Parts: sequence; C-alpha cells; structure tokens
Amino acid sequence: MKSRAFFKTLGPGILFASTAIGVSHLVQSTRAGAEFGFALVGFILAANLFKWPTFEFGSRYASATGRSLIDGYQLLHPGYLKMYLGINLLSMFFVNAAVTYVAAGFLQFLFGIEVPAAYYYLPSLVLLAFTFFFLALGRYALLDAGIKVIGTFMLLSTLLAFFIALFNGPEKPLVMQPLAEIISPATLPFIIALMGWMPSAIDSSTWNSLWTTERIKQSGYRPTVKETVFEFNLGYWVSAALSICFVVLGAFLLYGTERVLPNNNVGFASGVVSLYAANLGAWTFPIIAAAGFTIMLGTCIGVMDGYARSTARAVAILRNKPESRRQYLFWIGLIGLGGFVTIRFFMTSFTELINLATIISFLIAPIIAFLNYRLVFSEHLSTSQRPGRITHVISLMGIGFLTLFSLGMGGYYLFY
Repeated sequence: MKSRAFFKTLGPGILFASTAIGVSHLVQSTRAGAEFGFALVGFILAANLFKWPTFEFGSRYASATGRSLIDGYQLLHPGYLKMYLGINLLSMFFVNAAVTYVAAGFLQFLFGIEVPAAYYYLPSLVLLAFTFFFLALGRYALLDAGIKVIGTFMLLSTLLAFFIALFNGPEKPLVMQPLAEIISPATLPFIIALMGWMPSAIDSSTWNSLWTTERIKQSGYRPTVKETVFEFNLGYWVSAALSICFVVLGAFLLYGTERVLPNNNVGFASGVVSLYAANLGAWTFPIIAAAGFTIMLGTCIGVMDGYARSTARAVAILRNKPESRRQYLFWIGLIGLGGFVTIRFFMTSFTELINLATIISFLIAPIIAFLNYRLVFSEHLSTSQRPGRITHVISLMGIGFLTLFSLGMGGYYLFY
C-alpha cells in the first residue's frame, strides 16, 4: 500500500485497537498471568484468532459497499436489525459502566484524588461527563485525532514495560499448570469473562464498520477493500500481541508471589501501577500510571461513541428517517446516564461488574458472528471482495467455537 493511501485510510483500525486494549487487556489479561501464569495463553490466542474474521468482516463490508453492517442487517431481514438493537440496549449500560469504573480508578490514582467511600461514584461521573463533551464537541474528527495520540502513547509505554519485565525476569519460577487442574467450576467464570472481551466484544464489529464509513467521509478518500482490511488487521493484531504482553507482565510480576490485585477499581489501579513500578524501577511510576489511565480513557471514548453511533444508526433505519446530530447527542447522553446509574446503584463488586459485562458479550457473540458471516458471503459483495478460503474456514470455526463456549457457559450457570 502506498504511504499516502495508507495515511488516508488510517484511523478505524487504531480506534478499534485503542477501544479493545482496556478491560480485556489491562484487567483480565493481567489477572490471567498473575493467577495462572501462562496456562491461559492458549485461550487468549484462540479468542483472538477465532474472533478475528467477524471483526475483519465489519471493515471489509463497509469498504466494499459503503454501508455499515447495521445497514446490512436490515437488508438481510428487518428482524436481524431489531435483534441487534435489542442486544445493544441490553449490554451498553453495563459495558459503559465497567470501562468507566476501571478508568475512574486510574484517574484517582494518577492524580491522587481521594473520595469518601459514600461518594465513590463521583470520579466516574467526571469521566462520563468528559467523554460526553469530548464526543459532543468533536464527533469523529476529534475522536480520530485524539485516539491516534492516546494509542501511540499507550503502545510505546506498554512495550517499554514489557521489555523491561523480560530483561529483569520473573519474580518467581513459572510452573506450567495442567489445564485439568485449572479448569473447574470455580475458575470457569473468569476464563469465560477473559475470552468474552478478548480482544473486544463481538458486537463492536459494527462500530468498526461505522468508523470506516466515517473515515471515508472525513478524508474524502475511498480506499480499496485490500487497503481497508490491511489497516484494520494492523490495529487488530497489534492489540492481540499486547494482550500477551499484559499476560507476561502479570505472570512475571505476580505469579507465585503472595501479592494479589485488589477487588476494587482504585485498589486495582494502585496495585498494578505500584507493582510494575516497584519491579521495573521507580522511574517508571509516572509512565505506568499515565499509560493505565490513557488506555482506559481511550476505551471509554471508543465505547461511548461506538454504542451511540450504532444505536442511533439502527433506530434511524428502523424509523426510515435520516440520522441527525441530535440523535447522536441523545444516545451519548443516555448511555452516559445509564452507565452512571449502573455504577451508582447496582455496583456491588468490581470483579462482578467486569465479569457480568464480559459474560453478556460472550453470550451474544455467536449471533453477531453468524450475521457478519452471512453478509460478507452474500450478493452484497462481489467474489473478488469476499474473504479468501483460509479466512472463510477460520470464520466457520469461529462461529462453532463461540457457540460451544456460549452453550457451555449456559450449562455452567444452569447446573452450578
């Protein structure tokens, strides 16, 4: 790809990566390494591989047709779009609450903000308000520029911490535990939650299709399908690689020690930053603290925009009316309010909130994967625009993989 075309296409892939590298990486991957060493790496790699086609299909479909996946669902059957909208409405408040609550912990720790226990929700409210105004004032243009800055800092700081950890070596000898000893009714919820958002929730594939069409409008350049897919894959596989980096950090710095990560947002942020700084060098403290906050800030912005943009588009199509700025503002406001209400009145445990949001995402994953598959192998795309044979096979395996795990999760909660 020519450099000029690449930079005109660049944006949606970085935005996806920045949104993905949040709770799934910073929280879940770090915990996976801390509690199980490298034993769960196979699950993380499997989630990244088998979810990849579904996410890639979002960029591919948007580039080939000029439409989002959401428009495609309506063309397949109006019932599919209504089902998607129901999924969005079911999950958006929980997901927004989860990422905001984690980000609030890093905000408090980074700036030394102390809040009385009775008002624990105030930092989350500040973040929700900031995200609302950031998106309301700038929409996609500011989102695109801001995420590129955040994403670059996040990538460099994470890689720096990773390589320093490799140089210093693990705190305790790493022992590979047999999966038979790890998988149990007690650990299965965490494994499912880990994979639910690895690297991101499947329904966010629609966001990437919307960001792709918005980038085309903003840049005035219509990339080829090959150019769009290349840009997306770059962001996707960088996020996948960073998920392993966080596992290594958790395994090298926590596994086998008596140290544990606290079960609250500020305690978790403090634990991660202090632990990394203590082992990597005191000079890394501000880097790690800033990296953790920027990672989660990027996720907060991407999640609120993605849910608002996708919900507004779905409603507009069902009403057979054009989208308006007012609709977008309404949805980012409602999503922010819903996230705040969830944190304020329904948040009882940091870990439970994260697990609930990720498990909901995993339950709906097979449905979205199937719809995206139907679209890219429909008459909407020409033969040359469709994925190759290898991607086709992986996508079918992915649908089966997600279905089996969702059924297994349903069986677990039914019998345990």
